[in-house]
This record gives sequence, structure tokens and C-alpha cells, in this order.
Amino acid sequence: MVKATHSLVMKTKLVNALLFASAAGIYAQNAPIQLSLTPDIAVQPRTTIIDGLSLNIWGENPQHGLTLGIVNGSTGDSAGFSWGIVNYDDSYHGVQWGVVNVSKQEFVGWQRGLVNFDQGTFTGFQSGLVNVAEDARGFQLGFVNYAQRLNGLQIGIVNAAMNNPWFNEFPDKLATAFPIVNWSF
Repeated sequence: MVKATHSLVMKTKLVNALLFASAAGIYAQNAPIQLSLTPDIAVQPRTTIIDGLSLNIWGENPQHGLTLGIVNGSTGDSAGFSWGIVNYDDSYHGVQWGVVNVSKQEFVGWQRGLVNFDQGTFTGFQSGLVNVAEDARGFQLGFVNYAQRLNGLQIGIVNAAMNNPWFNEFPDKLATAFPIVNWSF
């Protein structure tokens, strides 16, 4: 009798676990493809994680894969390759090629564009006319490079790393010794 009761309890627990996992799967949606005119006029809702290809006029999803479009928004922790006129993200690991690339929290990888702007931590390589990072760890190559905190190298016509001791008296004094190359480690 004890074995039968134990077996019934185990079966009940198994059924409950399967029901819970099924219900959780409803909320954690993934899809292999996204086609989007706007974030709200799209094949998949904006909360769906795209594990594959996104083709956008303007799209905004968490994504892991290839994103091609005019405006590509990556929400949450996303990764892959984004190629568009404007790419923006919350947190991104990978490659962004666009006219304008904007990252809110963290970017790890390579940003190539006319303007690259990172509000949080940037780790990797930025190449563009204007590169701006709050916390840059890596290499900035451009006409104008700016970092509030730099742990790396800047090559360009104008290079500013506010944590560099040469800039302690900025804007009254500018480090004329570093117009082409700047570094801080």
C-alpha cells in the first residue's frame, strides 16, 4: 500500500511539473523568423525572442541571429549581426553595421557606422566618424573619439578620454600631445 501511495504521489508530481513547464512555455516564446513593418505590425510580437532571421522596416525584439532592416531594435540581452541604417539595443554581443548604432547598457563586439554611441560599457572595436562611449574598453578608430572612461586606445583627429590625466583641466587646457593617438590603461 505504501508503494502504491508513493507511486501515485510521484506520478502526481510529474504531471504537475509537466503542466507547469507547458504553461511556462506559453510565456517564453521563441521563433526562427521575424518580418516587421513596425514593432506592433509584425509576424511575431515584440516580446518573442527571434533565434534566426529578422527582416525589418522597423523591428524591435530580443534576438539571436541575423537582423537586416532599416531600423533594428534589439531588446533585452541580444546577440548576432545587425545590419541597418539605425541599430539600437539594450545589451548586445556581436556585430552592428549601420549609419547610427546606439547601445544603452552594454555592447561587446564591433560597431561600424558613421556614429556609434554607447551609454554604458563598450568592449571591443568601434569604427566610425564619431565614436562615443561612457566606459570604453578596447579600440576606437574614427574622426572624433570620446570616452568618459577609457581602458584602451583611440586613433583619430580628435581623441578625448576624460579619465586620462592629460584632460584634468579640460576644457581650459587640451592635451595637444595627443591629437592623433590617445590611450589609457
